[in-house]
Amino acid sequence: MTRVAVLKGGRSLERQVSLKSGARVQDALERLGHDVVGIDVGHDLVARLRDAVPDVAFVALHGRDGEDGTVQELLEALGVRYTGSGVSACIRCADKVLAKHHMRDAQIPTPDFFAFTETAFKQLGAADALPAIEQRLRFPIVVKPAGQGSALGIKFAATPADVPGALVAAFSYGDKVLLERHVRGRDLAVSVLAGEALPVVEAIPREEDFYDFEARYEIGRTDFVCPAQVADEVAERAQELALAVWEVLGCAGFARVDLMLEESTGELTVLEVNAIPGLTETSLLPQAADAAGIAFDELIERIVALAPAVA
Repeated sequence: MTRVAVLKGGRSLERQVSLKSGARVQDALERLGHDVVGIDVGHDLVARLRDAVPDVAFVALHGRDGEDGTVQELLEALGVRYTGSGVSACIRCADKVLAKHHMRDAQIPTPDFFAFTETAFKQLGAADALPAIEQRLRFPIVVKPAGQGSALGIKFAATPADVPGALVAAFSYGDKVLLERHVRGRDLAVSVLAGEALPVVEAIPREEDFYDFEARYEIGRTDFVCPAQVADEVAERAQELALAVWEVLGCAGFARVDLMLEESTGELTVLEVNAIPGLTETSLLPQAADAAGIAFDELIERIVALAPAVA
């Protein structure tokens, strides 16, 4: 029997999703016979970890502090084993701009983009460069915060007049924004478990054109198809790209790679990587694992077993 501390909740905008993921993980670990301690992460985290003395921490935190390497750094300082990717990989994955630069350097296809900090707009006149940026990316443009997950803060700018409002919305979530070429097509995701690509999942929103936060987490808002109904060569290519990104960003344990299958060209492009994908009832990793014959409890057991020792 292993003593597992499930880290969930926290203070990010994805707190409620994290609480759902964490509760589901706790239930699975208890069914598996582990000694489980649930911790809603806050200012007393270190004290609670010292009281719990866990053999391993299951990181079910989404967003700030959980996916950006913060809690991983703390766990390493305390000498606690933890699930998922290490500090540097989490930092790379959590920052969409950094991740896309790594992908581009490795010649992994990702939509064209430009990124700026709030300082660049306020003090360096970046706003004057918007017409040139818009011309190079072509409309519509996707404007998103660089450090948020779950589609939070993403806006579509169909015309130049839409860009300022989209920037204001994105900056409300952080101090760096990403302006990205919009890819119209099919939303695909490939989850990776221990370096093995799982079946491709397609998310098909029922009413919206965009797979947004509500569509991701409200049951009944989105249809999921797994394995995705795409040609075998498309599925294989998606898995190849996911594994390439996994290697480039240095992921470990488990992760999810989001891609678009472009409608007009049939080409696949990588949007982003989630180092701590959701584990809720509507999350894509559990669906992919199930399609691969891995039940949820087995998935959780494998993730715990993959947690490396802390040096």
